[in-house]
Amino acid sequence: MNLARFLENHQCDVVLLSRTRPQGTGHWTHVTWDARTPGDWVTHLNGATALVNLTGRTVDCIKTPDHCDEILRSRVESTMVLGQALKLVEQPPKVWVQMSTAHIYGDPPELICDEESALGYGLAPIVARAWEAAYAQSVLPEIRQVILRTSFVIGSAGGALQRLAFLVRMGLGGKVGHGRQGISWIHEHDMNRLFWRAISDESMQGIYLATAPNPVSNAEFMRALRKALKMPIGLPAYEWMVRIGAPLFMRTDPELGLYGRYCISKRLKEEGFSFEHPDVESALRNLYRK
Repeated sequence: MNLARFLENHQCDVVLLSRTRPQGTGHWTHVTWDARTPGDWVTHLNGATALVNLTGRTVDCIKTPDHCDEILRSRVESTMVLGQALKLVEQPPKVWVQMSTAHIYGDPPELICDEESALGYGLAPIVARAWEAAYAQSVLPEIRQVILRTSFVIGSAGGALQRLAFLVRMGLGGKVGHGRQGISWIHEHDMNRLFWRAISDESMQGIYLATAPNPVSNAEFMRALRKALKMPIGLPAYEWMVRIGAPLFMRTDPELGLYGRYCISKRLKEEGFSFEHPDVESALRNLYRK
């Protein structure tokens, strides 16, 4: 939705493919897609300027075996079906912008990761590898290819940031665990600008980390969020509290809060991408200025 509005403001005709119609208003076209099979929606790819794939079940959940399977399949199957669909049209899009995740590097405690860093170990890196492999198998060779390994996108509506903001307003917005785990983040506006650059700049090709240039520790992030929300105190959440409370009360995976990573995009810096929100304090202040 946020990206659709952004692209509309750049005079783009937007077609949204999803299982259900998004809430809100806009001039985009919505087409129902089960993310598993080709259908009449394939015609919308013919002659399109770009394909942007953001499909995937949220990872903000308890990691049951069923949920882990859904997280993997929703990403891999949808990507492969899009590849099948591209083979059915006469004029495929010139560029396919594919979402991936910065979590592909795992959860190194102190290492700063860039596009050349070794990939990590665990569920998220395994899913990300399979996701990117499905893309490599599915994309047509004549299509320009851009993969965005995306960090924590902070926005004013929905998403994990709103959960954190709720905790801050309840006075529970202190550091999580030891607080040294990295948070790599990007403001939603810069994320949209990066999508637009991937679509419009023909020199952009390959894998990029979609993350602001100044990652912070969990303790620093929560301090900045408290400041943006004008909450002077924030009780810390010890690891044992998070491991009990996250699945019980928040219905999510405690490791999402207890672990993290520090990422900086080497490629975006080399190619001169300028972030409008490069530091976390100003980014959060912008989101909560009202």
